[in-house]
Amino acid sequence: MAGAKPLNRPWGGPGEETTLTISAELEAKILRYFHVEKWLAGTIARQLGIHHGTVDRVLSQAGLPKLERPHRASLLDPYLPFVQATLEQYPTLTASRLYAMVCERGYAGGADHFRHLMLHYRPRALPEAYLRLKTLPGEQAQVDWGHFGKLTVGRAERPLMAFVMVLSWSRQILLRFFLDARMASFLRGHEAAFHAWGGLPRVLLYDNLKSAVLERQGDAIRFHPTLLAFAAHYRFEPRPVAIARGNEKGWAAYCTSYGGWVGVWSGCR
Repeated sequence: MAGAKPLNRPWGGPGEETTLTISAELEAKILRYFHVEKWLAGTIARQLGIHHGTVDRVLSQAGLPKLERPHRASLLDPYLPFVQATLEQYPTLTASRLYAMVCERGYAGGADHFRHLMLHYRPRALPEAYLRLKTLPGEQAQVDWGHFGKLTVGRAERPLMAFVMVLSWSRQILLRFFLDARMASFLRGHEAAFHAWGGLPRVLLYDNLKSAVLERQGDAIRFHPTLLAFAAHYRFEPRPVAIARGNEKGWAAYCTSYGGWVGVWSGCR
């Protein structure tokens, strides 16, 4: 629907929250009745034949504080401590499973109403902010492998691998293709970059590449001894990238993706 906005629809689907789409016209009516006519959210919901939660969400998306309504006794009240403790321990537990658990403990309310209430009590994960990292010239580079299908060599099919090293400050790229991702090819890619640039960065960032990392448990990492010897010879520091931190090594990973390769190829022509 053109001009429509998705909103949470807690009563749809077998036990899960889905989405309800309302039109831009309906959203405009809600905001006009609230601001111009000074209608309360409950009045708007009754007159437009929509749930008051929909009105609350539209007003919240418009930057207005959530309206607090006086608490009314609910069948769920005796079970709230159990519900909140369970969601705190298992925040992704489905509403249908939680409903079955409270029913076994005597809850007599309906499933649809229970799922709607869970929208208010389910803990929300706070979005994590990522800092845009800036480095000094010559300080750091990012290293990655990319797989570009297979290449027929004689009667054999060989994997076509792209070694990529990207300077973090200038975004200058060194790309070399190999027919395997073995350690010898990995180190030749490094040396090709060092020779092309006439030097090397102080720090090289690696993800969980098999060529670089033998084992990783959280922040504890064990680099391949051959890579460590290579780093000692050239006097650079191999450094692991934190897990799920695309801001630390996102550019090398982008270059080894299909879209990144198209961009790199376009820029080289």
